[in-house]
Amino acid sequence: MGRTGSILVETLFGFFALFMIAKIIGKTQISQLTAFDFISALIFGELVGNAIFDDQSGIKEIAFAVFLWGSLLYITELLTQRFKRTRALFEGKPNLIIHKGKMQREEMKKSKLDANQLLHLLRGKGAFSVKEVEYAVLETDGSLSVLKKTLDQTPTRQDMNLMAQDVYLPFMLINDGEIIKDSLHEIGKDEPWLKEELNKQNVRSHKDVFYAEYQKGEALYVQTF
Repeated sequence: MGRTGSILVETLFGFFALFMIAKIIGKTQISQLTAFDFISALIFGELVGNAIFDDQSGIKEIAFAVFLWGSLLYITELLTQRFKRTRALFEGKPNLIIHKGKMQREEMKKSKLDANQLLHLLRGKGAFSVKEVEYAVLETDGSLSVLKKTLDQTPTRQDMNLMAQDVYLPFMLINDGEIIKDSLHEIGKDEPWLKEELNKQNVRSHKDVFYAEYQKGEALYVQTF
């Protein structure tokens, strides 16, 4: 088999190997990839590409590179699922860039985001002024989630001659059986209050809860395992 035939075989093997690894790891859409996922994908492709065009490398070397890197990614996924504290390390966490209509300078600095970049992201969400926005969250994939003020929502309350209402940001209080203490502190509540709210919905322990969300003026939303 000549070099052309060898490249063909190695390319086909690399293609199916990458396909299988992607299926096993179970990545989401490209637009939802975190920075770590993106870098991993680049390295993944580089390993296979270099192995294919290296005269000293064959299918064994390609298989070793693919499955070694795939195993590392799979282990990382297991760690982030099993140990919740590692999620922020590998996946990052959302940053509240606009809070109650005001830009949060420190959060913007942490996210390496300046005012021009923020305005660009806001325009992509149909908000051409910071004054229109009550809350904006920079997600882990770099996208921006925006909650507009009630007077600027579509259809606007002004159009319907209705009075303005306060806008409240929902807070995740329980995730995968773990209480989010920062969120409890933000809403001015404590764990006894949360336990009482869960008891109202016949939930004995927060460890039985997959997801719980609080929004002022509404009942606690609870989804058990």
